[in-house]
Amino acid sequence: MTKDVDDEKWMRLALGEAEKAERRGEVPVGAVVVLEGKVIGRGHNRPIGANDPTAHAEILALRQAARRTGNYRLTGCALFVTLEPCAMCLGAAVLARVGRLVYGASDPKHGAVASLMRFPFDKMNHRPRIRAGVGAGECRRLLVEFFRARRTKRAER
Repeated sequence: MTKDVDDEKWMRLALGEAEKAERRGEVPVGAVVVLEGKVIGRGHNRPIGANDPTAHAEILALRQAARRTGNYRLTGCALFVTLEPCAMCLGAAVLARVGRLVYGASDPKHGAVASLMRFPFDKMNHRPRIRAGVGAGECRRLLVEFFRARRTKRAER
């Protein structure tokens, strides 16, 4: 399997996590952490249900991966996320020393990789390899439909 095919495969798993968030009424963002061809962390947005502003998909997936490896350093891991990470999540990935970050849709409102802001990698001692746009259409569609349905429900009230 080529790297591109693998990236698509892992992004589909992240999309599955995003769908779990959507079913719970959370913004549909999902993430998986992969090490040596195995998923070691999964997460989907849960800030509302957990009453926790840090319960973003990436944070939950990184926490699970760290528990499973017994190490807060996730060197050699890849983080796949359906939406461009915010500053908090990107910062956590950098601090965990994630080797690769692969994301789907860009986030013009909160994205810290290339959209709203550009993370100051030049001032950091670690920079993950980044690939953007994997499965972007499907990732974006899920978000657009979620927010469209939310606006429709609000208008009906």
